[in-house]
Amino acid sequence: MNRSCDASTALRRHGERGEARAKFLITLSIMAIIAYIGYQYVPVAFQSYQYRDLMQQSVDKGAAMGKPSEWVKEQLVKSGGEYGVPANANISIAQSEGAMEARVTFKRPIEMLVYTYDYEFDKTVKSSSMWSIK
Repeated sequence: MNRSCDASTALRRHGERGEARAKFLITLSIMAIIAYIGYQYVPVAFQSYQYRDLMQQSVDKGAAMGKPSEWVKEQLVKSGGEYGVPANANISIAQSEGAMEARVTFKRPIEMLVYTYDYEFDKTVKSSSMWSIK
């Protein structure tokens, strides 16, 4: 009894044709969109993470060496291009009792497929108390 070639089975399965292919194409399209968005967003987020680390190093070095706040700002502005920081970024440095605090804010547009996402960077770092010169 071979039922694989039965005519009634073929008629019942006629309406199921292509459903797996359509689901596969929809799933593949969604995965491609997510991959594209990640491709656009992840480098910007990673550069911002690295710039925040640079900010922390600069304020620690400035506090340890007794440098003025203008020196720290100069270091952050000079290195900003490497990390995708726009020229119109707001950089403010405060110094009190030997400790330094740096705050950097900017918006960076990320082009998505049909939408432009504004990545907002607003980070404040403060030098460690062990580096403070009193």
